[in-house]
Amino acid sequence: MTVLRSALDPAGAGARAARDAMLAALGEVAAETATAVAGGGATAVARHHDRGKLTARERIELLLDEDAPFLELAALAGYGSDFAVGGSVVAGIGVVSGVECLLIANDPTVKGGASNPWSLRKTLRMHDIALQNRLPVVSLVESGGADLPTQREVFIPGGAVFRNLTRLSAAGVPTIALVFGAATAGGAYLPGMSDHVVLIEQRSRVYLAGPPLVKAATGEDADDESLGGAEMHARVSGLADHYARDEADAIRIGRRIVARLNWRKAAAPATARPRPPRYPAEELLDIVPPGLKAPFDPREIIARIVDDSDFDEVKPLYGTSLVTGWAQLHGYPVGILANARGVLFSAEAQKAAQFIQLANRSDTPLLFLHNTTGYMVGAAYEQGGIIKHGAMMINAVANSTVPHLSLLVGNSYGAGHYGMCGRAYDPRFLFAWPSARSAVMGAKQLADVTYAVSRASALAQGRAFDDEGARVVRDAVERQISAEAMPLVLSGLVYDDGIIDPRDTRDVLGIALSAVHTAPVRGTGAYGVFRM
Repeated sequence: MTVLRSALDPAGAGARAARDAMLAALGEVAAETATAVAGGGATAVARHHDRGKLTARERIELLLDEDAPFLELAALAGYGSDFAVGGSVVAGIGVVSGVECLLIANDPTVKGGASNPWSLRKTLRMHDIALQNRLPVVSLVESGGADLPTQREVFIPGGAVFRNLTRLSAAGVPTIALVFGAATAGGAYLPGMSDHVVLIEQRSRVYLAGPPLVKAATGEDADDESLGGAEMHARVSGLADHYARDEADAIRIGRRIVARLNWRKAAAPATARPRPPRYPAEELLDIVPPGLKAPFDPREIIARIVDDSDFDEVKPLYGTSLVTGWAQLHGYPVGILANARGVLFSAEAQKAAQFIQLANRSDTPLLFLHNTTGYMVGAAYEQGGIIKHGAMMINAVANSTVPHLSLLVGNSYGAGHYGMCGRAYDPRFLFAWPSARSAVMGAKQLADVTYAVSRASALAQGRAFDDEGARVVRDAVERQISAEAMPLVLSGLVYDDGIIDPRDTRDVLGIALSAVHTAPVRGTGAYGVFRM
């Protein structure tokens, strides 16, 4: 039998402690998510509604198929910065007229939808997702352009937004712009570079320069309509492909455009009616110990996310700190690599490299479940070749061409983060549980290193060593690294695509796997030189 058997006792003290810690962390995430959902706040939303306009989220809801899920991405972009959480953009994957699309909506309740550094970072990440997975892009536009006080940070890299639209179009990935309000200055190129453009009567304003700037630059007196109104672009300039009477009409037209794309996924699920896991998703709250101070068996997670809890493990007796094997998730085949006891040794690295090769041979996407403190250190391990074996694993990950999904459930430190396909290795999607931590190394270890280095430096220079002062610095460094390793911070930097509730893991990964199968899934046999 390949059905996993669970040893988890949900009523046990360990499970209860894990649940309490996870629920507390989820509460913190929920509070920040609520801030993002609120946009510019109740007053700004009320003012927007008073103008007869829908919010970004209301527009998305109308655009989506009835009861279709919406996987919001990078919802906490900008957390910890001086800008509104969410980056003044709402983005994610949803089904429109039966087609999975990547939706990007300006939030006009946040500084008029102006683009700041976090809006830009988030939007560029969305374009990467759309291009890699061949997802049609629907832009719901209402923005005053760049946030001018931050133009230094936005202007130069911001050109990539328009470049990406042309590259998506060149790759045959449809781009659609529904313009609900202003699209000014550089923002005018967003509809200008989209394949399909919908403008709204008396609402849309698309121009390189508004009336005041035109007056200052040329002395010409012109009004909004003659410069960039929907009717002018529909009748005169030809920018508008479709002329909508109101927002609801624009959304209706947008849905019809998608319906007429004749868009097809590259592959359907291998199993049309997959069986659910044999264990309840609720128990995913009970697995990760508080503070990550004890190991946990990742098979308990696997048993609660894969179809029928059925998992064919590969090399179960070799390199036991890494679990590898085959499963299906929402009907899609997947290879899984999951850290079991944190540290990666030479055997685990070699095991991973072989498994990644096998997945590429069979064109099977890979799922990485992170809980690693990195590759093992020490004289015996260095002499045993941990560098070359770790390099072999990283080589395999870096050159693998099947889609990778990464989920940070516990620690993800050092080169282990790279070997398990961290953000720098371009996973198609990377999500985190609230329990995740990621940094160069653990906060205590890093702080101890700084203390030891300062002590050794003082002794080498013949200076008196201020042990008390060094310990104060050491404690400050530990607090700093502990804070920076938190998932909220990393999500704010758009280093992941979202912090998810563990109970939603199966469905989130299912949507991600469905999205990656919009594009062909093909493995490779080409790798760099493996050091044996």
